[in-house]
Amino acid sequence: MDTQDVNLLLGILHEDMVWPWPPDARAHDPEQWLMVWGRYDYERWRRGWQELFDTHRLVHNRRSIRRIAVSAEGDGAFAVVDVDTLWQSADGATSHWLGRACKMYTRVRGEWKMIAQTGLLDYGSANTQRATRT
Repeated sequence: MDTQDVNLLLGILHEDMVWPWPPDARAHDPEQWLMVWGRYDYERWRRGWQELFDTHRLVHNRRSIRRIAVSAEGDGAFAVVDVDTLWQSADGATSHWLGRACKMYTRVRGEWKMIAQTGLLDYGSANTQRATRT
């Protein structure tokens, strides 16, 4: 994200990646979540990320890894990450991504690929406000 290299970003995603997104950081009930981009499609997702990178300036991108868990078999894992990312458009409008994500990974042919991620959720200010740059 910091490099705004869309190919590098997409290179970590599994071809079956899905990314549900809550309508806001307090929407903990998955019944309310949205599936904005559907299953991973390289061209569609590349266009979406590239549009963001082309139209917004990354003000800051602070991440704090809170937990990593790997399966006993070493073929699946998840990471809990506190995110504080601020974007600003040319007209000065901001988009603040603030909350906690659970990123799920699968090991395929010796490589870790992200296969799913929850959108950012607020689990209380004590969790999300402690995000530090990593």
